[in-house]
Amino acid sequence: KCIHLVEWFDYHNHICMVFELLGQSVFDFLKFNEFRPFPIHHIQQFAKQILTSVAFVHELKLIHTDLKPENILLVDSQSREAGNMVGADPNSRILENTDIRLIDFGSATFEKDYHSSVVSTRHYRAPEIILGMGWSYPCDIWSIGCILVEFLTGEALFQTHDNLEHLAMMVVVLGKIPAKLVKASRQNGKLKYPDVDTTEQSRKYVRALKLLKRIVNPTTNAKYQFLDLLTKMLVYDPEARITAREALRHPFFMINFDEFGREIEDF
Repeated sequence: KCIHLVEWFDYHNHICMVFELLGQSVFDFLKFNEFRPFPIHHIQQFAKQILTSVAFVHELKLIHTDLKPENILLVDSQSREAGNMVGADPNSRILENTDIRLIDFGSATFEKDYHSSVVSTRHYRAPEIILGMGWSYPCDIWSIGCILVEFLTGEALFQTHDNLEHLAMMVVVLGKIPAKLVKASRQNGKLKYPDVDTTEQSRKYVRALKLLKRIVNPTTNAKYQFLDLLTKMLVYDPEARITAREALRHPFFMINFDEFGREIEDF
């Protein structure tokens, strides 16, 4: 499910690369669909493909470092009206095909190579990066967790451009950051939010966030299992975070759906 290089050539000292022809990015489809959420069975299909791709990349000792909806391309962007799809806005569009390709390996880093201090696009950046603790394969898993929540809600989970505000948002959504991580960080064991420079707008925005459980609202078995998977991905301690291979064995991926997105019960 990763992008495939078909050919490359030199054109007047410019290296040109040829890839398979793909559709728009998942982000662009969300935008086209007015940021309406994806149905849960499509999220399941996306998640399985993303995790399979990332597991493959990690087994090559490579860390992607820039996973986000813009870097996930649809193989085919064709869609239709939602119709009777379970949980879908009747005005929304539903993809005909959920096959995807993971792209943009320009920031990918081998585990043994030099690691710059800051990687990942802000909204999908793991806490260990923000805290200056170094990073490895688990930072990709955190990014996937953020992406999957975005697929469910239609909007980025952590919309911020400030480190302290970002960490404060995490605390509201996921609970307190373990003291041992703060002590091991470059923050001298202290994280003060709000501080004297914090705007009232920032305070209100952070206070308005909801717990992850309230965001997912697990009213079905699929949503319950999805929430459980997310809580294992969005773990503060990178050493305790689930791996891509482990995530693929989660019960969320054992659930079957019919063509309308209804869960099929096993008897």
